[in-house]
Amino acid sequence: MMLKPSIDVLLDKVDSKYSLVVLEAKRAHELRDGEAATQSFSSVKPTLQALEELAEGNVTIHPAPEAKRTALKEKRELERLLKIEEERKIKEQIAKEQAEEEAKQRKDKGVPQAAKAPVVETVEAPIVKAVEGE
Repeated sequence: MMLKPSIDVLLDKVDSKYSLVVLEAKRAHELRDGEAATQSFSSVKPTLQALEELAEGNVTIHPAPEAKRTALKEKRELERLLKIEEERKIKEQIAKEQAEEEAKQRKDKGVPQAAKAPVVETVEAPIVKAVEGE
């Protein structure tokens, strides 16, 4: 029994037999799980359907593994930066809510917001007394 498509045709499409087997297995799993086919098949089994797609060139291995690694690194870095930005926004929101709560508590106690800096009053008061005492 002859394998259709032939192994020679299939090996022309990939770098090695290992790559061929891995790609065929992954594509067969996708087809079995309901992934859309790229063509009509003469075979019934998903493994042979995957080989037919490979022979036609409809399915390929990522052409540059280093480019794929770089893209994954960039994606992870972007996700990390987005997470940091989200944490920063949450901290800002918490600080804003705390400031609003403190302002509300001061208002409820009857303390005017203008009397917010008692340090300035205590610094100026002794100077005024010293000048008046002379």
